[in-house]
Amino acid sequence: MQAENKTLLYIYDDVTEYGEFDWNEWEYKDSETSAKYFAEKLSDIPEGQMIELHINSNGGSVKEGVAIYNLLKQCSNKKVGIVDGVAHSVAFLILQACDERKMCLGTTALVHDMWMYCSGNAAQLRKYADDLDDMMEANRQVFLERANISEEELIELMQNETYLTPDKALEYGLIDEIMNKKTETAGNEEILEKLSSMQRQLNSQESFRQQIAKMKERQQKKPEKNKILELFKGGTIQGKI
Repeated sequence: MQAENKTLLYIYDDVTEYGEFDWNEWEYKDSETSAKYFAEKLSDIPEGQMIELHINSNGGSVKEGVAIYNLLKQCSNKKVGIVDGVAHSVAFLILQACDERKMCLGTTALVHDMWMYCSGNAAQLRKYADDLDDMMEANRQVFLERANISEEELIELMQNETYLTPDKALEYGLIDEIMNKKTETAGNEEILEKLSSMQRQLNSQESFRQQIAKMKERQQKKPEKNKILELFKGGTIQGKI
């Protein structure tokens, strides 16, 4: 969908290679969340036109998600990703391909270790586990490219299957902005400026009070000086001031 010099793309379902099975045609329908679908859509977008990607997905196929991520990364157009509902699992990984990553209020992200269905003998199952470790190492590099946390911290988050609020995702450097918070931020800046102004006024008043106090102190010392001068004049004290 194109609107005012930008193209809107949506991941509003699980990321899958195939769509639903058509029992009438006895074949799978095309998936609108597959890497193949995104490759076709991206090839039709004119150079220089902004891409706005909206996400509301529980994740899905790692294979398809990583391919979509790389297709977006290879695209030279500016990309803005917006989480409208949830960006869980590989859907959150896809968001990392965008130049600007945003989450709306009330949305969530989920990071966790990937898993797979497998069967086989003991040796084969051990190999699957080793393969998953290698896949997870590659997966983490996507997030660590722009994150504000260490790999050890990210491993812990993923092992704990951690849900992230927009505030937490922003703190960890996994998004760039929380949408609809600009007004609040502007209000906070205005309040801070007013507080700073009040503090400057208080500091000025404090300085003025200090000047008054010094003047009073000088006034209180004058009688003593006058008394001493009188004693000199009367010859009571010999010396010089």
